Amino acid sequence: MKKYLPIILILSTVKFIVHWFGNQNYGFHRDELLHLSVSEHLDWGFMEFPPFIGVVGKISYWFFDYSLLGMRLFPTLAGVGILILCCLIAKELGGKSKAVLLSGICILAFLPFYRNHTLFQPVAFDQLFWTLGFYFIIKFINTQNKKYLILLGITLGSGLMTKYTILVWAFGIFVGLIFYQKGKVFKNKWLYLSAFISLLIFLPNIIWQAQNDFPLLRHLQALNNKQLYGIHPMEFGLEQLKYPFTLVISLLGISAFLIDKNLKKYRTIGIAALVIFFTMWILHSKAYYIFAIYPVLFAGGAVKIESLLSGKPSRVYLVAVIVLLPSIYFIPEAIPILPIEQFVEYKGLEEKNGRIELTGDYADMFGWEEQVKLVDSVYQSLSPEEKSNCILWAENYGEAGALKILGKKYGLPNPISRHGSFWTWGYGNKDANKDADVWISIGNEKPSVEYVFEEVELVKIITHKYAIEEENGIPLYICRKPKIDIDKWWKNYEKHIFD
Repeated sequence: MKKYLPIILILSTVKFIVHWFGNQNYGFHRDELLHLSVSEHLDWGFMEFPPFIGVVGKISYWFFDYSLLGMRLFPTLAGVGILILCCLIAKELGGKSKAVLLSGICILAFLPFYRNHTLFQPVAFDQLFWTLGFYFIIKFINTQNKKYLILLGITLGSGLMTKYTILVWAFGIFVGLIFYQKGKVFKNKWLYLSAFISLLIFLPNIIWQAQNDFPLLRHLQALNNKQLYGIHPMEFGLEQLKYPFTLVISLLGISAFLIDKNLKKYRTIGIAALVIFFTMWILHSKAYYIFAIYPVLFAGGAVKIESLLSGKPSRVYLVAVIVLLPSIYFIPEAIPILPIEQFVEYKGLEEKNGRIELTGDYADMFGWEEQVKLVDSVYQSLSPEEKSNCILWAENYGEAGALKILGKKYGLPNPISRHGSFWTWGYGNKDANKDADVWISIGNEKPSVEYVFEEVELVKIITHKYAIEEENGIPLYICRKPKIDIDKWWKNYEKHIFD
């Protein structure tokens, strides 16, 4: 193992450094603001996802306050962990130094991982648990040591508390194990103890879901109606073709798991990967949901290439260069390592009507600070009496998250929103807020605010050169004299919280 450490250390350091430079640029993404917001309301579940991301957000706050670089350190560490595991899997599969190197290079070359391991979202941790699970299965196959089944159960349980898509991974593994020694493992009591441990870890979230009328089902329905239903079946497959060099390695990997004589004892992995892939496809999943199976396939492919080129080992280095080199140019599209002006020049973007249209993720990192500053300027213009009984009402979780997280340094009160988890946190002191003197509304359109208030004053239409279109041209209102029952208005919105 010691002879592989320099390879793994160098590759891990390269990945960490690239993220270090990219993680501190631009600003918070709207999803990051939501995930930090839920960390202030720790529970066994949230309307949109399981509780793990909230716990990591709380740890991030303890160590780094609400620092962009500090927060993004955690998904980056998960990404580095994935690279290390990928290299270790290659070693477990019988690979030597060149297979270990090539497997790590594949992680560096796979462009979506830069985005996945930058943003503070459950995705990076979900991918880590998938990869760790594959690693423990391979270790069990190699050693027959029951401790790896127990570790597998802990990994699955932790994954379930991170992102529910790991259920598809578990289904794939279940099917794959049927083909391992003719299903002999299903007679092993430690497998069932492993499953029981997973259930115990996941049980608090199941109870939370039941206590809250299973918001997961409503969220999945809304996700399907708004996003997944419109995805053409071919898009899922075609998205994988965008990264041809790493795709070739992964295809070699899956074929090696299925038919190669040296890797046939790991057929479980190949079958599981196929089951996972086609299950995700049938379910109209987003393409990136499947990216978590790639590390183990990269490892298998790297071992196969090392074997094929055993007579000419130097050619493995050539393969590594061919895999990595084309990706380098596109890294600024995947992680914000360039200052925004340089990125605009790099992409050849042109300004139109005072706006520059960035890609969705980058555009979602701009505009929040300006929104909060403007709200603060309005808030500071109020009298002391009005400030003491003022509500900040945001239309969506991005605006609410910005006011909640970025607004702390301005001393702003916690915002309210009827979007997602923010709805569950209510509108503060209900007795006081039903009759609040002033509401500052951001993002809510005129018909919405006029439905609630008698007096509505437009302060400004907020625009931003780089912000996503959804956050450009949004109104900021000062509202007074509610004319409806606020409590009833709030409760009646429950079926629309994912709109």
